[in-house]
Amino acid sequence: MKTLQLVRKANEDWKTIGETRTLKNPLVLVFGDRLLLEDKNIYEEVSSMFPDGEIVFGTTCGEIAAGKVNTQSITITAIEFEKTTFKIEKHSILEEGLDSQKAGYKAVEKLDKEGISYVMVISEGSFVNGSHLVKGMSDALPGTLMSGALCGDDGRFEKTLASYNENPKAGEIVVIGFYGESFEVSSSIYGGWTPFGPERIITKSENNVLYEIDGQPALDLYKKYLGDKAADLPESALIYPLNVKIVKNKHAFVRSILSIDEDANAMVLAGDVPEGSKVQLMMTNVDDIASASETAARQAMENRKSKPELAFLVSCIGRKLVLDQRIEEEVDEVLDVVGDDVTITGLYSYGEIAPFHGESSCELHNQTMTITLISE
Repeated sequence: MKTLQLVRKANEDWKTIGETRTLKNPLVLVFGDRLLLEDKNIYEEVSSMFPDGEIVFGTTCGEIAAGKVNTQSITITAIEFEKTTFKIEKHSILEEGLDSQKAGYKAVEKLDKEGISYVMVISEGSFVNGSHLVKGMSDALPGTLMSGALCGDDGRFEKTLASYNENPKAGEIVVIGFYGESFEVSSSIYGGWTPFGPERIITKSENNVLYEIDGQPALDLYKKYLGDKAADLPESALIYPLNVKIVKNKHAFVRSILSIDEDANAMVLAGDVPEGSKVQLMMTNVDDIASASETAARQAMENRKSKPELAFLVSCIGRKLVLDQRIEEEVDEVLDVVGDDVTITGLYSYGEIAPFHGESSCELHNQTMTITLISE
């Protein structure tokens, strides 16, 4: 495996991160700020640099490369595989009338199933129901490890973009299938958030829209907790996500608020919040987040046969807000575990896609560090 990484800030030239090398038929992951990826010439620009590359775009809340977190920038990670093949497919949720489950199913269904080892997902993140998306993908390819991200738009929450071999656009779900006998992949997630306050019951919801908690308007109750910070919704909600315990599910899920509906007095979350579920507010601090990233890395390293060559990291915008000036500490924790000779790539997102540790079923998470380690 050979890799090449580059970064470009607004109104600046491309700069190489590390060693410069020429790659053949690479997978080119282009993560960046939405305002920069809206440039009508961006695909032409990247394809001129990698004329034989397969190019995947995704908007972010920040990009992870090497030991750095880049913002207001575009970061490229190009990967030449020596023993592994990959196939890329895409499907638009707009074609399915915003039916996230159907769109997820159709995207993965297009991949060749014979010999597939892993699916990387780069999905639109502004109006997708992430829970339904991952259910559709898992139904299409049960038992296969999948991980990835719901694209981000920093703190703007206006729109997200993704694409494959064309300019980034709204509504796209891009899936990358990996194949090869020597291909090895492992993944894990960990959050580091702690529930606090009274445990309440969700009394009215529809999929990922939360209307009532304990019979009270959910948005009113949430604003009461936020106090003065309620004026900054939905961004301020990212540092106080919800812990959701779903009936008959052994795991609790963290759910971030993507938008609010003032007219309906409701909150739109990244994934489902079923009626009857128990819900609490959550909080964290810098040390707990950094420690969680180390835990995720150690879990991902368990039982590997070979040393990882590539680490794909997906963290959440809420973690970024908490870490602030110390944001690179959670990346440093990962490097300390996997080794500084591993190529690090990834993004800050609106949602993370991966199984719980030790499981194979794909799930949607919020406010976690998700780590996928790859070697061939």
